[in-house]
Amino acid sequence: MKLQKLLSFVRRCDTDFSLIESDDKIAVGLSGGKDSLALLYALAAYRRFSSHPFELCAVVIDAGAGADFSPLLPLCEKLDVPLHIVKTQIAEIVFDARKEKNPCSLCAKMRRGALDGKLNELGYDTLALGHNADDLVETFLLCALYEGRLSTLQPKSFLDRSGIKLIRPLLYVREKDTAAFVREVHAPIIVNPCPANGFTKRETMKSVIDTLCKVTPDAFERLHAALTHPERNNLIG
Repeated sequence: MKLQKLLSFVRRCDTDFSLIESDDKIAVGLSGGKDSLALLYALAAYRRFSSHPFELCAVVIDAGAGADFSPLLPLCEKLDVPLHIVKTQIAEIVFDARKEKNPCSLCAKMRRGALDGKLNELGYDTLALGHNADDLVETFLLCALYEGRLSTLQPKSFLDRSGIKLIRPLLYVREKDTAAFVREVHAPIIVNPCPANGFTKRETMKSVIDTLCKVTPDAFERLHAALTHPERNNLIG
């Protein structure tokens, strides 16, 4: 995927859900994975022609699991995006002290807390996360099948405790396309050293979606359209 195409999806998401307002101070939650890297590139370019001018920085939460984030420094310099790396002991707490059998939930909460704290310290009011279209559909299935409720990721929400606006500009972009984009630009992907990586319920949902698409080839597109067009809902209640 080319940057121009990626930007078209980001602009559409911004337009449809009013994600960015004038003078927003946006911090990208940068993990070094393909999605957050694609988001960083997209928002860095989007600054040049967005109808709402905004500031941009990137924040990395170092969980203390041994990842090397140094390749992100020259990239952020190239994109003219200030980079802030926050060192934490999240991995030690989750895996060593707490010995969590299902570590993802606690880890995510601690990462979000660290992100919120850094944004408040920097005076930034908006957090941009790299969740993509696949994450949107997978989360819907996770909530329905494991929790018995109809819910998914929101394009825009507000965090009551911190007062931070949370936006997800990539919700129209497929995971395969963010992967293609970072290959195209030779972005420095940071390998995730988490012991739980690849062994989550979300991976199971990917398999469920693959199975659905074998029966109905456009199943993913139908699910995504239903979730991004709420007027199509016809539920009891």
